[in-house]
Amino acid sequence: MIDQDEFEPLPPQRPLFRRKRVLIPFAILGAILVLFLMLRTPDTDRDEMIAKYGGEASEFAAGPAGQQIHYRDQGRRDAPAIVLLHGSNSSLHTWEPMVQRLGDRYRIVTLDLPGHGLTGGTPDRDYSADGMMAAVDVVAAKLDLDHFTLGGNSMGGWVAWRYALAEPARVDALLLLDAGGMPPRKGDKAPPSNIGFRILKYPAGRWLAGQITPRSLVEQSLRGSVERQDIVDDAMVDRYWQLLRFPGNRQATSLRATLDRQPAMADRIGDIKVPTLILFGKQDRLINPSAAQSFHERIAGSEVVLLDDVGHLPMEEAPDVTANAIADFLRRRLAAPDATGPTPAGPETR
Repeated sequence: MIDQDEFEPLPPQRPLFRRKRVLIPFAILGAILVLFLMLRTPDTDRDEMIAKYGGEASEFAAGPAGQQIHYRDQGRRDAPAIVLLHGSNSSLHTWEPMVQRLGDRYRIVTLDLPGHGLTGGTPDRDYSADGMMAAVDVVAAKLDLDHFTLGGNSMGGWVAWRYALAEPARVDALLLLDAGGMPPRKGDKAPPSNIGFRILKYPAGRWLAGQITPRSLVEQSLRGSVERQDIVDDAMVDRYWQLLRFPGNRQATSLRATLDRQPAMADRIGDIKVPTLILFGKQDRLINPSAAQSFHERIAGSEVVLLDDVGHLPMEEAPDVTANAIADFLRRRLAAPDATGPTPAGPETR
C-alpha cells in the first residue's frame, strides 16, 4: 500500500503564467513598432525637390531671421506688380495658371510662405501672420518693390488682408480668393472639416502627422478641397505630398495648428481702403462662401464675384474666369480717379 505522505504536491504554474503576461505586451509593442516603421514616411530630399519643383524661374531670398524664401518673378518686368500668396500646405505652383494668363499684362511675383513649398522650415519657426508678412517683405525688398497689388487664397488671403492693414501705403489693390480669417455669419453651418485639419486638432494627431503622411491621405484632403475633381491628377497629388514632406514643412504645419489666429483682427477689416476684389467658389467646402458677403460688408468699395461649380481653389479650378475677373477689376479700379469707387449692390455670379 502506497503512503500518500511520501509524495510532494506539484507546485503551481505561476511562473509560466507570469512570463506570458510579460511577453504578450512586449509582443504587442513590437508589432506596433514594426507597423510604425513600415508606415513612416520620411522627409523628402531638399536638393532633389529643388531640382524637381524649382524650375528656371525659381530664386531664393535671404531674410534677417535666416529664412531662405523661395520665389518666382515672372511676367512683364515693366508692368505693375501683383504678389500672390498661396494657402495652407500649398505652394507657389497653385498660381501658375494665373501667371500664364496674366503675365502678358502684369509682373507676377509668387512665393512659398514659411513652412511651405521649397522655402521649408525657417530657423525662427515663426509661422504666424507676422512671420508670413515678413517673408513678403523679404521678397519685395529683393525685387525693389515699393508697392504692389497683393492677392491671396485661403491662408494666403488671411495674410494678404493682414498685410494691407499693417502696410496700407504699399498695397495698391487687394485680391481675396476664398480668403480665411472672417468669423462665421449668424446661422451659418460650419463646413465639413477637411480630414487633414481634423487630425491636426489633437496633440497625438500632430505628432503622427509629422511621422506618417500617406499619399492617399493627401489625395483625399486635396479632393475634399475642390469641386472640379478633374484638375486633380497624379502629378498634382505627388507635388502636394512631396512638398509637404520637404524638410521642416510638416513640423510647421503642426505648429500653425496651435497658433492663435487672432480672430479679433477681423474687427479691423473696415480700415482697409484700397480697391478690393473678393472672389469665392460657391462650392467651397473649407471656408463658407458666405464669408464673401462678410468681407464685402466690411470693406468699403469692395466687389464680389461668386463662381458657380467651383470649390476652394478658383485659380486652378476655373483659371480663365478667375484671371478675367482679376484683370477686369484691376483695369477699372486702378485706373479710376476715385480708388474706392461705389459699392456694388451685391455679389456677381459667374
